[in-house]
Amino acid sequence: MKNYFQQYRPFFIFLLKFFGVYAGLTIVYEFYLKQFEHPLVFEVDGFTLSVANQVQWVLKTLNYDCVLLLHEHQASVKLILNQVYVSRVVEGCNALSVMILFVAFVVAFSGKWKPTVGFIVLGMVLIHILNVLRIALLSIALYYHPDQESILHGVVFPLIIYGFVFGLWVIWVNQFSNYAGKTAQ
Repeated sequence: MKNYFQQYRPFFIFLLKFFGVYAGLTIVYEFYLKQFEHPLVFEVDGFTLSVANQVQWVLKTLNYDCVLLLHEHQASVKLILNQVYVSRVVEGCNALSVMILFVAFVVAFSGKWKPTVGFIVLGMVLIHILNVLRIALLSIALYYHPDQESILHGVVFPLIIYGFVFGLWVIWVNQFSNYAGKTAQ
């Protein structure tokens, strides 16, 4: 049994780091979200509201008339594009859960601390920018093709964000992690 744990020690360390960081950050995020849970008031958390405002800025930059309204019956922001209600921005749209997953994986395959922190910060910024652009493009697509909502929202746009994160992970593991150093030798 001892040999078994010794043989697969790197795998167990990876799992411990990954699930430890993932659980820790998820708990912190849940505490953050608890501040906005009120039984009679539908309050949108600050980060989600910020994402909605940034999406509005992108759409206005692309010469679309975009108005944001707080939803009356749920914690979300209605996105009105050219006087048509096309989408709503909810907590799940802010990509923080995707960023938590990204961070947990990078830490689990950690390298030296400075490159690890740098890659995490850069990755989170890039994920955030891509996410804002993704929501803006999804809103435009829904404006022109509302009948394609299920494929656009359920397949195409999640594929973009998760595909990008997967690409970042590949770059991290092959270029910067301790694993990359061992395989290069």
